[in-house]
Amino acid sequence: MPKAKYYFNTHSLKYEKVVISLWKRLLRTLGWLATALVFSVMIVLIAYTYIDSPKEKQLKREINDLSLQYEILQQRVHQSEVVLKELEQHDDNIYRVIFEAEPIPESVREAGYGGVNKYQDLQGLENSELVIETSKMVDKLTKQLYIQSKSFDEIFSLAKNKNQMLASIPAIQPLSNKDLGRIASGFGYRIHPIYKTSIMHTGQDFTAPVGTEIYATGNGVVEKVEFYGRGYGNNVIIRHGYGYETLYGHMSKINVREGQKINRGDVIGFVGSTGTSTGPHLHYEVIRNGNKINPINFFYNDLTPEEYEKMLIISAQQNQSFD
Repeated sequence: MPKAKYYFNTHSLKYEKVVISLWKRLLRTLGWLATALVFSVMIVLIAYTYIDSPKEKQLKREINDLSLQYEILQQRVHQSEVVLKELEQHDDNIYRVIFEAEPIPESVREAGYGGVNKYQDLQGLENSELVIETSKMVDKLTKQLYIQSKSFDEIFSLAKNKNQMLASIPAIQPLSNKDLGRIASGFGYRIHPIYKTSIMHTGQDFTAPVGTEIYATGNGVVEKVEFYGRGYGNNVIIRHGYGYETLYGHMSKINVREGQKINRGDVIGFVGSTGTSTGPHLHYEVIRNGNKINPINFFYNDLTPEEYEKMLIISAQQNQSFD
């Protein structure tokens, strides 16, 4: 029991017992409770602000672990990009060169992936920058791997058709020329026989008697047969595939028709002097992807290294062409 409290009454000059009413007791109790509640709320707020709960500590550990895993993932993706880059370089500079295929443009390999809002859902997170950057790297790597995979499929197809490709690409002289004595004028700037000015000679001239057989230099299909064509006279164009075409001009007689399949060595016509020509000869051109290139690089099937060196010297002479 609490001790009773007394106070000195100056009027009665006696000590009287202090009597506290029930209302005052209630108000005092409520005051203590309110004070305790305020302090409790303050303590809880301070605790939640500056002191982590066990669950928060666990979540922060998980976030740190995930951030570390993302950084490791970024490193692995970067390493994969380095390996893929080496594969791309081998693909463009070795495999595609071997099979006469055009390299894949860098703009295709490095093209963007997805739209501008592809990563919108990842924004606003605590580590959104890291997550978005990693996602972009993975998406880019995925697309590059797909492109490289399709490229290897193409290379594999080219490898299976290697024999067909080798049979189709021009590889022999277009007429019999064992002693190389029929080479008249090579590829490059030459004196025009009529205009007497230096102009680009886009093929190789072979002199031969009228009626000398002309051979297809590779397998293919006759794309064009033209009689009395301007400049080239009677001429034939063969499409060999793989980007190659060959032209045979100034024929006296044509031995093939358009759409006819041709094998290397087939007689397609005979030497003449039709069109813009100053004497019986064959004007021979090699066309690669629409560009006329030096035919001398396509006689390797019937020339020894020594003969090829000799042909280079003869073809390089700055003389007058026959057409």
